[in-house]
Amino acid sequence: MLKLKIVTPERIVYDGEVQSVLVPGTMGQFEILTDHAPIISSIGKGTVEYATKDGKQQLLVSGGFVAVQQNEVSLCVEVDEV
Repeated sequence: MLKLKIVTPERIVYDGEVQSVLVPGTMGQFEILTDHAPIISSIGKGTVEYATKDGKQQLLVSGGFVAVQQNEVSLCVEVDEV
């Protein structure tokens, strides 16, 4: 399992355990799974998807960054308002 925290300038969107995270990197979409190598990457406009025990969740973002280290994933993003 991964520990995921998604924050925006306004609030914490999610803080909990997930099985995977799919992010729209600026160089292409990539998936983060348990024991992923440490990484810091920018995020482009797109959809962040994360799989919780209750099912898949989606969040539209306009940009930000992601950091992964020791099964902890931190996303700092700007949320796209629909």
